[in-house]
Amino acid sequence: MVPLALSVKELLENKGIKPREEHLEILEKRWKGMKELRSDLKGANIDDADISLRNIPGGDHVE
Repeated sequence: MVPLALSVKELLENKGIKPREEHLEILEKRWKGMKELRSDLKGANIDDADISLRNIPGGDHVE
């Protein structure tokens, strides 16, 4: 049996986050884009796939 994927709305609501309807389209588009990028990593050398991003609310901060 193939597990059904949850929508972005369902994932957020499961975490207690209720996004506004106008944001859902943007979130769905970004989610699909991230899933496409992840699919490209299936055959990647793991040493080359160790990049991480960090989101800092409020803009850029230089440490």
